[in-house]
Amino acid sequence: MSGGLLVAGTTSDAGKSVVTAGICRWLVRRGVKVAPFKAQNMSLNSFVTREGAEIGRAQAMQAQAARVEPTALMNPVLLKPGSDRSSQVVLMGRPVGEMSARGYHGGRQESLLSTVVDCLEQLRGTYDAVICEGAGSPAEINLRRTDIVNMGIARAARFPVVVVGDIDRGGVFASFFGTTALLSAEDQSLIAGYLVNKFRGDVSLLEPGLDMLRELTGRPTYGVLPFAHGLGIDEEDGLRVSLRGTVRESAVAPPHGEDILRVAVCAVPLMSNFTDVDALAAEPGVVVRFVDRAEELADADLVIVPGTRGTVKALAWLRERGLADALLRRAAEGRPVLGICGGYQILGEHIEDDVESRAGQVDGLGLLPVRIRFDREKTLARPVGEALGAPVEGYEIHHGVADVRGGEPFLTDGRGHRLDGCRAGAVWGTHWHGSLESDAFRRRFLTEIARAAGRRFEPAPDTCFAALREEQLDRLGDLIEEHADTDALWRLIESGAPAGLPFIAPGAPGARA
Repeated sequence: MSGGLLVAGTTSDAGKSVVTAGICRWLVRRGVKVAPFKAQNMSLNSFVTREGAEIGRAQAMQAQAARVEPTALMNPVLLKPGSDRSSQVVLMGRPVGEMSARGYHGGRQESLLSTVVDCLEQLRGTYDAVICEGAGSPAEINLRRTDIVNMGIARAARFPVVVVGDIDRGGVFASFFGTTALLSAEDQSLIAGYLVNKFRGDVSLLEPGLDMLRELTGRPTYGVLPFAHGLGIDEEDGLRVSLRGTVRESAVAPPHGEDILRVAVCAVPLMSNFTDVDALAAEPGVVVRFVDRAEELADADLVIVPGTRGTVKALAWLRERGLADALLRRAAEGRPVLGICGGYQILGEHIEDDVESRAGQVDGLGLLPVRIRFDREKTLARPVGEALGAPVEGYEIHHGVADVRGGEPFLTDGRGHRLDGCRAGAVWGTHWHGSLESDAFRRRFLTEIARAAGRRFEPAPDTCFAALREEQLDRLGDLIEEHADTDALWRLIESGAPAGLPFIAPGAPGARA
């Protein structure tokens, strides 16, 4: 069996995904055959593996960091929220139904432990090391009985646990102590120590606190990772442009031509795979921003209606906020609009949905000659084709089946036969996620958009999205290699669960080890 480690966090968005990816890249650079693993993920950003399985987009990114092909074994359970109370359950890459949070945590989750343990054991039989990512916080004591992703999997595998805390939010010492103190004695015995993330300033000023934390808990801190801008990882829950930027607007490299290009992305409810726009944000001179008001579309050269887990709900939201009328005006004026997956469906004539929303037949925006019928079977595919005379690769994740009744083909097989999508004037639509990561196609598409918008914008001839992604993954590896105690981390990974660490009684702040 291989060695391993569980990367837990004091909160969601503490940096577990970043740290897991960074450790994977650090290990593979030193010759270790390593795989990522997340037993259960809740995310609307997903990916399709070569075998046609749907997994979390973050685990696909971590597999890339480890330089291995992603598989369903790396994320056996994926929850895709459809509301505040229910999610689609994807098991081993295939949807198995909708379930309420109460129903899932009330029994189904616990029954999946044997499945996730089996997946982990298969990875351990193939790789030198498996780096697991937890979810939320291991101190969610109301859910501990059915936990399969934090201490449940750590205990089953006898893996040591490193807890990551986001110091940029404040309260990191209390979070480390409280997280550990709330665990049972057996779970605490697996907590090896801590990793501070997103630190700004002089580390020497932090060291007295780290010494006190060790005195209080008996556990070391394995490193202090500095705050790093634009890390470029695929997000699980947050809304941001990954390669460059913040929530509202991407940072922009100077344009290659004389002008910039402005892209507005409608921030629809249950937005999925918003990572589709990362490749646009990586282009010099392209500004990407997420918008939720009609007036914010006025100066946009391209408006994107992205994927969504709730197509009918997103359509109603666009109408309620006046964004639908703004899109209709844009199309009438010949100004570019692109719909991706659920956004493509919204731009069509009508939607027949007895699966996702069970709303029956609903009128779409009528901007594309397409009729959508939701099928109970989900389409999961990794297609390849051609658009604008350039090769395109993508991936499909959708229940909607498109009946295209006119317009020009968007994605073809290279001989003019339609594979997917449609174009009518300046309005485009496709079910393919990830198509904009194909460099030659992206450049030709942006050239068309600039021409339609009257901008003197030229895509840079040498932007390679795959190379940029590799650079960012190397940055994650550098963070671990330069700012973590890698010798100590390797000893943990190699030797397994720590022994003899003290127990911290819950509710006893200030207790000494």
